[in-house]
Amino acid sequence: MDLFEYTRKDVLSKQAPLASRMRPRTLDEVVGQEHILGKNGLLSRAIRADRISSLIFYGPPGTGKTTLAQVIANTTHADFRQLNATCAGKKDMEDAVKRAKDLLGMQEKRTILFIDEIHRFNKGQQDYLLPFVEDGTIILIGATTENPYFEVNKALISRSRIFELKALSPENIAEIIRRAVADRERGLGNMKLAIDDDAVDFLADVSNGDARSALNALELGALTTDPGADGVIHIDLDTASSCIQKRVLGYDKDGDSHYDTISAFIKSMRGSDPDAAIYYLARMLYAGEDVKFIARRIMICAAEDVSNADPEALVVAVSAAQAVERIGMPESQIILAQAAAYVACAPKSNSACVAIMSAMKCVKEVPTGPIPSYLKDAHYGGAKDLGRGTGYKYPHDYEGNYVQQQYLPDAIAGTKFYKPSDNGYEKSIKRMMERLGKE
Repeated sequence: MDLFEYTRKDVLSKQAPLASRMRPRTLDEVVGQEHILGKNGLLSRAIRADRISSLIFYGPPGTGKTTLAQVIANTTHADFRQLNATCAGKKDMEDAVKRAKDLLGMQEKRTILFIDEIHRFNKGQQDYLLPFVEDGTIILIGATTENPYFEVNKALISRSRIFELKALSPENIAEIIRRAVADRERGLGNMKLAIDDDAVDFLADVSNGDARSALNALELGALTTDPGADGVIHIDLDTASSCIQKRVLGYDKDGDSHYDTISAFIKSMRGSDPDAAIYYLARMLYAGEDVKFIARRIMICAAEDVSNADPEALVVAVSAAQAVERIGMPESQIILAQAAAYVACAPKSNSACVAIMSAMKCVKEVPTGPIPSYLKDAHYGGAKDLGRGTGYKYPHDYEGNYVQQQYLPDAIAGTKFYKPSDNGYEKSIKRMMERLGKE
């Protein structure tokens, strides 16, 4: 490296964004991802021992995929090369492979090739790497925000260990913010800077697990806020909200507002008001509520308040929950809106909910009677000698696939738990039950 190149890199490192300067250099500096970086975790042990095999890091933006690659680069004795799939091409990979072959042959030195945004390589580009990963010429580390099982060649997947990085928790983000404020070497510690606790909490909350987003907002606030009379740059809640371009809502995920908003959301769906349901959904999403939590509440409402009046409501809600986990924000807001609107507009019935509550009360308060012997399991030797299954009437042997038969224990025979309503599909269920003499 010549003097000019060294000077350029030194200037860039000093002028780099705060999020880049604060990137952890060692494993001990990494915040979060305890599920893979715990003291006895496989990945942390492999990094410390410098025994890395091919890896793929998968997770949302700002969760530390490139950071982990840099930590490995700082730890390993192997030659570390980095490419970004958004701008690298076949020639770049050929050069990296040639260098890896030379180092392995002449110095017996391994090469780790880190490819950021690996999902942006097409199939042919990914296939090119395969034989060199296979024979150990390179150790591949790929980073992707997309599900690798969909975006990375199966052959590469089978030769790599996949580690999923989770969105950082608000506590993780808050720790990173405070570390950046105090750090004199790479952070803002040399500035006279003070940040209120509620501003830290706000940035940690609305950054949605993305450390880069939180640090960018913090840096913007520090660089654009005038010092006060005491010479200190003071970042309060209003400053923090303007820097991340989000209005502060009265929404505390652990406080009354959280429960009040989710309660209003559920009651709006139950009350068949799709407009109100969508509004409260928007408030929760804007405040950074966990989309999986919202999806769970929609599923519960579909079962509790719609039930068999429209059995498709639960199907829609469950499908939405699965889609949300696969897709993530911001597209998940559309999926949640569709599910919430469907549940809100569906015919309502709480018959299943009332049925299970009544049955639970019965089980708790009424002595448990024996199950009729003809309903007991008879799939074992000697069952008939015990009278198990004897006298059971198989409904499909009878006209209409139904035969009158007592299924409840004698002590509660005739008790009605499930009473279908006249709404939606349950009206058909009710008519069928009446025909069978069940009503």
